[in-house]
Amino acid sequence: MTPPRERRRRGTDGSPAAPRLDLPRRGSVRRAQMITTYGVGSLIAVDNESFIVSGIDKAHHSWQLDEAPIIHEHRLARALEVRHFRLPPASGDGSKDGVRVRRFPLWHSCPQCKSLQHVRDFNPPPGKNVCTTCDEEPLVPSRFVVACEDGHLDDFPYWKWLHRGNREEGATGRCGGRMSLRFSGRSASLRSIVVSCTCGVPEVSMEGAFRRSALAELKVRCEGRRPWLEGAPVELCPKSPRTLQRGSSAVWQPVLRSALSIPPWSDGLADKLTKHWENLRGYSSRLEIEIYLKGAFPGDHSVSVDAVMGLLAAEQEEDPTPDGVVTDSHQRLRRQEYEQLSAGNALRDKGREEQFVCEPPVSDVSALSSFGVERTMLVKRLREVRALKAFTRLADPETSSEKYEADLSLTPTDWLPAMEVHGEGVFVRLDEERLADWAELDAVARRVKRMRDNHDRLLRERATGPAEVPASPATPRMVLLHTLAHVLINEWSLEAGYPAGALRERLYADPRMAGFLVYTATSDSAGSLGGVVAQGEPARLAVALQSALQRAHWCSADPLCIESRSSGAGGANLAACHACAMLPETSCEYNNILLDRALLIGTPEDPGIGFFSPPRS
Repeated sequence: MTPPRERRRRGTDGSPAAPRLDLPRRGSVRRAQMITTYGVGSLIAVDNESFIVSGIDKAHHSWQLDEAPIIHEHRLARALEVRHFRLPPASGDGSKDGVRVRRFPLWHSCPQCKSLQHVRDFNPPPGKNVCTTCDEEPLVPSRFVVACEDGHLDDFPYWKWLHRGNREEGATGRCGGRMSLRFSGRSASLRSIVVSCTCGVPEVSMEGAFRRSALAELKVRCEGRRPWLEGAPVELCPKSPRTLQRGSSAVWQPVLRSALSIPPWSDGLADKLTKHWENLRGYSSRLEIEIYLKGAFPGDHSVSVDAVMGLLAAEQEEDPTPDGVVTDSHQRLRRQEYEQLSAGNALRDKGREEQFVCEPPVSDVSALSSFGVERTMLVKRLREVRALKAFTRLADPETSSEKYEADLSLTPTDWLPAMEVHGEGVFVRLDEERLADWAELDAVARRVKRMRDNHDRLLRERATGPAEVPASPATPRMVLLHTLAHVLINEWSLEAGYPAGALRERLYADPRMAGFLVYTATSDSAGSLGGVVAQGEPARLAVALQSALQRAHWCSADPLCIESRSSGAGGANLAACHACAMLPETSCEYNNILLDRALLIGTPEDPGIGFFSPPRS
């Protein structure tokens, strides 16, 4: 990661300009973190300094991509309206490659002289962030920033906060005094953080700064700043900003989209055609396509006319959707994956470049029939691409609309940052007829309705407005599949030696899907060694399911857990806690909510509501 050097060259907002390529590095992060934790627009602490990751604008060379490989995933690229994806740079200390960052926040304090001011007013020497009047004492970046739901970010308005009763002095802090920041030491609360000024205004603490209306009451409006985009004009924003801790998760939340590479896009041919799609789509006859391919790929017999026509036909096919139901791009991607996982590609010619190998087990599957498992598939090879589409501030990316998503660049780009992971997995599909009969039970419907009502309330609280409240996905089918995937992952982490954090779930739970994929998708040693596929053999899977369900009958928090009427965030869980059904956050698609193990094994009062409970006599 390439940080800025404090040159006299300044940005349009008075901040230090983005770093040049000849500057030394200050820190590094893993590639995956550039997508999930420290992506564009996020704040990153390096030693005692703080920076914001720059956007991907090509014009400003914010990301140096000489060593950043291009990756392709045709389905996901079409859904996100880009041509391809790029891995974040991962180069050595001697390389000029990297991701540029800019110093933020710009307001700092000196722990020795207590001075609180813009970093430029400390007049630090190039490459350092120190107070020149205190024998180069390292400066401390402001702990507080302000952000709005439209994604804007700015420094905390210390002058306005302190001079709230003297607004006639102006809004820029020109009172003739110098501000200071000190800690009273009386407690660890905000009351102990005291701001004062030599102009004589009474000192104030930071207590109350985090109230939702704190800045609005001072008539502080969002300035529309986007410090991660160099040269970005100030936007007119009607929102009232809110105070946040610099390290708060609400400052930056990624909007991620992912897809599995599935046939016919998984054999490498689509990657070769990336630059030619627009031209190929303009041809309708086989002869036209054949002539074009001979000119574009002279002597390359791996690009056959039939294969290319098959890809064009697959692209033009309408995505299967339920009658009367309009699905978004995310749902369409999942439905395509579900159908491919169910069908497999055992008859497909799987060469070395094939990135999806899914086959049914060769052994007898009758051992799984008593569990209501209709089909299990062994995914011996898979590839997942996870792309950073945008990010949000304050607004929950799962509950807010696209208008609250902040852009990664000032000008449109034809690529997005992404990472690809390779692994293996086991796909489990339940008997839909048995599942439908079970979901109609009144007791089951009542339990799920209670969860859905609690989740709907949580979504309303997190939404930015009444019109932005999405519908809860909680249905008996979804909660059952979700909980079953969790207990199976926990079982494999105990019996098969996999850390739970190395396994992930991928749910397929709309009205026409009833399955889940448990897979490894990690770059470390727990990735693709055949261990997960071995767990999918019917005899071994039956034993794992039996053991997982037996464990689900008892939790160390019982009877409180099994009798709970609400648990988890917003009460969106019922019988589920960290002792029985929850997973590491990286393994779960729904942040450990919408779980209820009672739907698996029933309750002491009503054991019949469990999908895996013995049939009622």
